[in-house]
Amino acid sequence: MADRKFLDEDIPALVKRLHTDEKIGLLGAPNWWNTYAVPRLGIPSVRMSDGPNGVRGSTAFAATPAQCIPCGTSMGATFDQDAIRKAGKFLAEEAKIKSSVILLGPTCNIQRNPLGGRAFESFSEDPHLSGIITAAYIQGLQKEGVAAAVKHFVGNDQEHERTAAESVMSTRALREIYLYPFMLAQKLAKPWAYMTSYGRIDGVHVSENPAILQDILRKEWGFDGIIMSDWYGTYSVDAAINAGLDLEMPGPPRWRTHVLVSHVLTAQKLLPRTLDARVANMLEFIQRQAKRNPDVVFGDGIERSRDSPEAREFCRRLAADGIVLLKNKGDILPFEEGTKRKIAIMGPNAKETVISGGGSAQLKPTYVITPFDGIANAAPKDVEVKYELGCYAHKYLPTLERNLKTVDGQPGWSCSWYNYRDDGSLSDEIAHFTLLDTRVKISDFRPEGINDEFCLKLKGGLTMPTTAPYELGLTVAGRAKLYVEGELTIDNWTHQTPGDFFYGQGTIEEKAVVDFKAGVGREILVEFNNIMPPREGVDSQPALMRGVRLGGCEQIDPDQAVENAVQTAKDSDVVFFIAGLTPEWEAEGFDRPTLHLPSRQDEVISRIAEVNPNVVVCIQAGSAVAMPWEDKVAGLLQCWYSGNEAGNAIADIIYGKVNPSGRLPLTLPKRIEDCPAYLNSKSVQGKIHYREDLYVGYKHYQATAVKPHFAFGFGLSYTTFEFTGLSIKGSGTNYEVSVEVKNTGARAGAEVVQVYVSYPETELNQLLFQLRGFAKLHDIGVNASKVAKIELDKCAFSHWDPEAKSWRVVAGGYGIHVGKSSEEFVLEARIKVVEGFTWNGV
Repeated sequence: MADRKFLDEDIPALVKRLHTDEKIGLLGAPNWWNTYAVPRLGIPSVRMSDGPNGVRGSTAFAATPAQCIPCGTSMGATFDQDAIRKAGKFLAEEAKIKSSVILLGPTCNIQRNPLGGRAFESFSEDPHLSGIITAAYIQGLQKEGVAAAVKHFVGNDQEHERTAAESVMSTRALREIYLYPFMLAQKLAKPWAYMTSYGRIDGVHVSENPAILQDILRKEWGFDGIIMSDWYGTYSVDAAINAGLDLEMPGPPRWRTHVLVSHVLTAQKLLPRTLDARVANMLEFIQRQAKRNPDVVFGDGIERSRDSPEAREFCRRLAADGIVLLKNKGDILPFEEGTKRKIAIMGPNAKETVISGGGSAQLKPTYVITPFDGIANAAPKDVEVKYELGCYAHKYLPTLERNLKTVDGQPGWSCSWYNYRDDGSLSDEIAHFTLLDTRVKISDFRPEGINDEFCLKLKGGLTMPTTAPYELGLTVAGRAKLYVEGELTIDNWTHQTPGDFFYGQGTIEEKAVVDFKAGVGREILVEFNNIMPPREGVDSQPALMRGVRLGGCEQIDPDQAVENAVQTAKDSDVVFFIAGLTPEWEAEGFDRPTLHLPSRQDEVISRIAEVNPNVVVCIQAGSAVAMPWEDKVAGLLQCWYSGNEAGNAIADIIYGKVNPSGRLPLTLPKRIEDCPAYLNSKSVQGKIHYREDLYVGYKHYQATAVKPHFAFGFGLSYTTFEFTGLSIKGSGTNYEVSVEVKNTGARAGAEVVQVYVSYPETELNQLLFQLRGFAKLHDIGVNASKVAKIELDKCAFSHWDPEAKSWRVVAGGYGIHVGKSSEEFVLEARIKVVEGFTWNGV
C-alpha cells in the first residue's frame, strides 16, 4: 500500500532498496493513465489525464463528465496572459477532482499548416505568441500543484505518417520556430514534464534522440523533471532509456518489460547507473507531486464532476474573449432592439454540440450550450426566431445518445461484456454498464475477467422526433453489426473498408436507411468484437485503438434544404449562419483534406447572402477555412471551438454583452495554395520537408507580398482605439516599450498592443518583422486611456547562428514597430545595440 512516509524518503537511498524488476516497472506504467506503484516500499502511483482543453479522466469508455474550455487557437486569440493563467488554474482544479496530478498539455506546437489535424490544439503560427501563452497556461496549472506535460516536443506539426516521418528542417528553423515556444515555456514557467513527439528530427525519433532530450532540454535549458513518450511513441528499449526518456506510455509497456530490459542490461547496452538515473527522476517527480497533492495521491481515486455558476461564467467569458470579429459591414453587430424583428439561425452546426476538435482533446462535457440555444435564448423578447438547417456537413452521422433509452427507461443504452468460450459461443454476461454516448471507446478500459478477445452487446430503444426515413451509420475499429428490431441492418464485420475512424485504425462509416415514426422507439442492438480482420499495408498510427460508433440523422432532400434556407433568409431581417468543421473533420490521427468548408456550406452561405444583405457567419473551426463568400456577407465571426459555453459566448458577442477583443493567432489565407507549407505538408518517403524554413505564417505573407484574407493579429471591435506616446526605455537588449491607448469610440472595450522587431542586415537572411511582445488592456472606457507596457529582452533581438551553435545578437539598429496586426503598424522607433554577443541556455 502507498504510505505517506514516502513523502520524506531519501530518493537515492530508496533507489538502492529497489529490486531490478521494480526499477523497470517505474519506467513504464501498469495502464493508460497511472505510474507504477511499489507497495513493498510504500511508493504510490500518480495519475495523469488528457488535456489540453479539459480533463477527461482515466477512461473514455464510461467517462466522467468534465468542463470543456476553449481550444488552443481560441486561447491564443485572447492574446491575454492573465486569462490563460486563470485557465490553467481552472484546469488544475478539474484535474484534482479527477484524482489526477498531471495534465497532458498544453500543446506547444506550431500551426505550420492550417490543414494539420491537431492545429486546433496549438496556440498560434507564431513562436513568441505560442511560447508566452504556453508559459501562462503552465504557470496557472502548476501554481495549483498539477504538473504540465507540455507537448509534443518537438516537430509534431501534422498527422500524416506521424510516427515515422522525419521533420526535415534547417537548424535555424528548428531553433527559431519550432523549439522557440518550448524554450520560452522553460524560461518563464519551468514545466515539470515534457512529452516527446512521435516523429524524427535529424533521422532519429525524438523519444530516443539524445541531442534533443539531453543536450538541449536538460543540459542547455536546465530541465529537471520527467520526459515521457506520447502514447505508443516509444520505439526501443536501450536507445530510448539512454537518450533520456524516463517514462514509456501507456501501459502495460511494450518495451520496458522485465525480459527486454534485463536482456539489454546483461548485454551492457544499458548500464545500471543509467537505469538508476531514470528511476531517480521518476521517484523525485512522484514524490514532488505527492507532496504537492497528498490528498489526491493518497485519496480515494474516485473521479468526480463539478458544475457551478462561477465555473460556467469563467468558461463563457474565456470563450467570448477568444472570438475574433473579422467583418462588421454597416455595424450589423451588435444586434440591438430596433427595426429588426425577425432573425433566422441556420447552419449545420447551429444545433450541434461542436465544442472541441477530435482525438485526445475530446471529452464528455458536463453540459453544452449550442449556438442556437445561446442566440435564441438571449434574443430580445419581441424578436421572432426561426431555424433552418441549410445543409448537413458531418463527416460521420451525428451521434444518437440523446435519442436512446435503456429497457428500463433510463437515458442512454446498455453495454454488456462477454468472453468467448472455446466453441465460439458467448459466456454469461461478465460486466454491465449504461452508457450516455454512442461513441464507445475501449482502448483504455477493460473490466476484470475479460479476455484478450471479447464481445460487447449495446442495446437500447431508439426514438426519433419525426416520421421519416433516417440514415444510420456504423463505424468500427474491430468488427460490428447493427440489428434493428432483430434484423441485421448494417454488417461492418464480414467485409470492411479501411477508413480514418479512431486515429486511422478503423473503417469507413457503413450506412443504411431505416424508417421511423415520430416518438415510437425501435429496438437496436450493436454487436462488437475487438479483433479486427486482417488489413493490407502498414498502419502508421501508434495505438491499438478499439471502439465502435453509431450515428444517424433524418434523410433529407439536400436541394430542398438549401431552398428552404433561401426562402427563410428572404423573410428575415438578419441571418446568423453557424458554419464550420466538427471533431470528425479536425482531429488527431489525420489531416484535413481541404481548406473548404465541408458539404454545401459555401453554396448555402452564398445563396442566402444573395437574398439578404444582413448575413452574419459564425465559423466554428480550430484553424483557417476558405471563405469564397466573404465579400457577400455583412458580418463574420471566427468562433473557434469554444467549449461548453460556445452558444452563450457567441450570443454575448452578437448582442454586445461582450465587446469583441480576440485577435487572430494565425493568418487566414484566401486559398491553400498561398500557405507557406503548401506542397510540403505530407510525408514523402518518410520525410516532411519544411522548405518554407523560417517563413512560417505571416512572415511568409510579408516576404512574398501575398495578400491573405485576414492578417495575423487582426481583429475588430465595437469601438475604436488610438495609439500614441511611444516610449522606449532601457539599454543593451533590455527595454520597456510603453504605448498609450485611448478609446475613441462609443463603447468600453479591450485592445491588444503588438510589438514587432525588425533587424539589421547580416550575412544570414533576416525576416522582415517578428512579433516579440504584446499586451492586452481591458475595460478602457469611452474617452479613457490606459498605458501598455511591454518588456523586451535578448530573445527579442536574437537569431540562431548555426556555425557558432549559439544565439547571436548583432550590433546595429533595430526597428520597434507597434501595431494592431502584422499588417498595420501605427507607431515606430529605432534602438541601437552597440555591442553584439552570443549566448546559450534560456
